[in-house]
Amino acid sequence: MSLIIISIFILVATISVQLMSKRTKDSLHMVQLEGYLADHYLKWLSMNKKKAYSLSGNEAPIKKPLVMTQRATRLFRANFIISAVFVALPSILVYSVTSNLIMGVGLLVVAMAAVYYYQPLVMVLSTMVMKPIEDNINMGYYRAAQNKVKSRENLEVVGVTGSFGKTSTKFIVGTILSQRFNVLNTPESYNTPMGLSKVINNDLSDEHEVFVAEMGAKKIGEIREVAQLAQPRIGILTSIGPVHMDTYKNIDNIMKTKYELIEALPTDGIAVFNYDNEYVKKLADKTFKEKMLYGLENVEELDIYAEDIVVNEKGSEFTLRDKEGNSVRCKTRLLGKHNIYNLLAGACASKILGLSFEEISMGIEKIEPVEHRLNLIESANGVIIIDDAFNSNPVGTKAALEVLSQFREGRKIIVTPGMIELGEMEESANREFGVNIGKVCDYVILVGEQRTKPIYEGLMETSFNPSNIFVVNNLQEATEEIGKITKPKDVVLFENDLPDNYSE
Repeated sequence: MSLIIISIFILVATISVQLMSKRTKDSLHMVQLEGYLADHYLKWLSMNKKKAYSLSGNEAPIKKPLVMTQRATRLFRANFIISAVFVALPSILVYSVTSNLIMGVGLLVVAMAAVYYYQPLVMVLSTMVMKPIEDNINMGYYRAAQNKVKSRENLEVVGVTGSFGKTSTKFIVGTILSQRFNVLNTPESYNTPMGLSKVINNDLSDEHEVFVAEMGAKKIGEIREVAQLAQPRIGILTSIGPVHMDTYKNIDNIMKTKYELIEALPTDGIAVFNYDNEYVKKLADKTFKEKMLYGLENVEELDIYAEDIVVNEKGSEFTLRDKEGNSVRCKTRLLGKHNIYNLLAGACASKILGLSFEEISMGIEKIEPVEHRLNLIESANGVIIIDDAFNSNPVGTKAALEVLSQFREGRKIIVTPGMIELGEMEESANREFGVNIGKVCDYVILVGEQRTKPIYEGLMETSFNPSNIFVVNNLQEATEEIGKITKPKDVVLFENDLPDNYSE
């Protein structure tokens, strides 16, 4: 009898381990998307209980799959050990007291079922247990990267930060400087201490003459941490605006955080400011380090600026000028007037490092659009796609709609889930977004019924035709609607994208 019970239990345990592995990876996936931060994951759990505790798992399409990095593997193993303890310990204690095998095995089965169901909470505990271990490992990578940069006396480091435009500016700076130097850019949106540490440790070589580092943050102190790691001599502040307001709470905190880059510059460092941005201007005016100002307005106050701007659906042309009287005509395939600001930032860094205006102009012409940032795609059926699916903000949505309005042929269609991570201003910002959409677009496809309600309300304020508004649940449904309504020369703007850990 005992042998039968044990055999049945082994079978149940084997199946349970396989099921537990899948469920654990679902939780691990969300923790990874939340940056391995237990408090962020707990917040996600509180907002997505149905999804998190569903016994059928996450069946939604996955845009960014789980990556079993060394850290993810360590957390997975730690979670397995903690789960095993929760399963085995009660049964061992009961059996040691009662010597009743059936009761012990029964309790094991109940414990397995409980741990399986509450696996998301076990993952929270596992993440908390592993945090000091991971912090110690990360500090080792951080110090190794920091020392590597310090050992390169002739390496020029350019730091780029801002509420928006920093990724595009980073690639622009790198492309222009590549006219003369061997340049290493941080890839994609690598902008955290661990992201930069990985790039420095693995990719920075003795051949590189310039390192361009994007620096991101969601709270005070984070820019200082990445600046102390990369040690830039040139710091570019592209913009300040209402992004990540759910963590920053107010613009003053954003200003303090972004200015940490300028504060971290050495005594011979040079700060580069977008002087047309009202918040950046305030920071520039209080800065006594050497600085370079760029923009399009009040050119008499600027070091580098653009004039005679011509913008259309194919890109832009403008005359680049500086206060010494140098000038050159520039041409770019980047869409939108806002990208000229990013190009001016690149011109500033390039001038500081000795490039001529002719070299800068040649570099500007070589710049490729950054993926998911107003990327122009011509489809096989003649429909024009504008991919602006990277996380958006109020300034970015206005820029994207301005680009869309420049197309003279075809109908204009927007696909959007709205803006997120704007804190208390999210609803009003999305309502204004709806008003702006109504002035430009012929058709609107809203992704997600709840979050897009303010956009719908804004559209109604412009007397937009409700028959031309489609509300869908996901990108797949949006694509089906596009197929039904589009014809050649129509222009479809994909504006903003939901994060992988979002669900209504």
